[in-house]
Order: sequence, then structure tokens, then C-alpha cells
Amino acid sequence: MHVSYDDFCAAADRVRSRIAEACRQCARDVREVSLLAVTKTHPVAAAHYAARFGLKSVGENRVQEACEKIPLGPPGMRWELIGHLQSNKARLATKWFDRIQSVDSEKLILALQKEAALIGKTLPILLQINAGDDPAKFGVDLPEAPKLLEYARIQPNLHVDGLMTIAPLSDDPDIARRTFSRLREIRDELRTKSGLPLAELSMGMSSDMDIAIAEGSTQVRVGSALFGAREST
Repeated sequence: MHVSYDDFCAAADRVRSRIAEACRQCARDVREVSLLAVTKTHPVAAAHYAARFGLKSVGENRVQEACEKIPLGPPGMRWELIGHLQSNKARLATKWFDRIQSVDSEKLILALQKEAALIGKTLPILLQINAGDDPAKFGVDLPEAPKLLEYARIQPNLHVDGLMTIAPLSDDPDIARRTFSRLREIRDELRTKSGLPLAELSMGMSSDMDIAIAEGSTQVRVGSALFGAREST
């Protein structure tokens, strides 16, 4: 990692200012939006930076990388998996992560339920929705979201906190806006039909967090704006 703790603090203050301004612009309470520091490809020191600054959660993309970091991480830190998860890694993911944001199939739900039951854990999850209809992104298609939620909600060891999406890579901000708006709309529909709170809308990253907040995001996932460019792996 190429940034000092002082550099990180300055960057985190800038990100928090962006969040506050985005909330002000759309008349939202800044307390409604949490910051998930994305530490993927960075050493465990990045998680310690986040903890010292007062952040409660960090996000990782790869199960194996995170499993090596978590035992060395700061006490009390919440670790969230935001990268694609294959069902054959469900055991490790269930053991080590506090929440899994990238749940996108019945097969994965079944694997997570099995592993959570074996260790007596209730595992919080988010359902990943491909709200931007992007073939390059993981996530269940919008029409399949109700079925996936119904399958997930009946699992006794899983708790659906809400939904997650990643906007298509584009220089057109309207594409991100439509993606985030669709996720909010499907969340509202699912909440009405299911009676579940589905309080978490994890959407928005360093490049598009302002748009995501305007469209209802409750958690932005920020890496490069905090830690600089990713290190190669």
C-alpha cells in the first residue's frame, strides 16, 4: 500500500464530505449512508487504517485473500464479501465473513444455508441484482429477483438485509442513474410484496457514489478514493 495513515485520513475526510454533500443535494440524512472501505488487493494495514479512522466495515473481493487478512485484522471489524462467490467456497466464506453481498443464485443460497447451519450461524446476506442488465456483471436479472428473494427468505440460517448492484462501466452518468433507480424500485416492490424491510441498498463506488446516494443508496463501497490505485495481484 502506497498511502500513509495521514494520507488515508485526508482521503477519507474528502469521501465523507462527498457523501455529506450528496445527501444535502437530495435532502437525505447523512446518517442513512454508510461507507464501506474496500480493502481488496491491499495489505491488512488498510483495514487497520479504516478501524483507526472509525469505520466499522471493510469489503473484500476474494475469499482466499480475505481469509489470510481477517485473523490479522483489527478487533471488532466487520468483513463483507463484495466479490463473486462460487458455491464451492461457501464454507470458507460463511466462516470468515460477517456479511456476503454477492448472493445471486439458488445454488449459492443452498450452499450458504448448509454451511451456516453446520456452524450454528445466522449469516446476513444481500442479493446481487444485475440492475444495469450488463452481461459483464454478475447478479440475477431483474425479473428473477422476486423468486430469488422467496428462496432466500425461507432459509433459517440466512438473513436478507437488502440488495446490491454494480453499475455498468460507462462515461454516461445516466446509465449509472438508471441502474441505481431500478434497484431502488425493485427493492420497493419486493418490500411491499414480502413484508421484509430490505433496508440495505449497497450501490455506488468511488466514481458514482454521488449518483447512487441521490437514488437511495444506504452503503457506498469505496476503494480507490481511499487507498489509491489497486495493487497488482
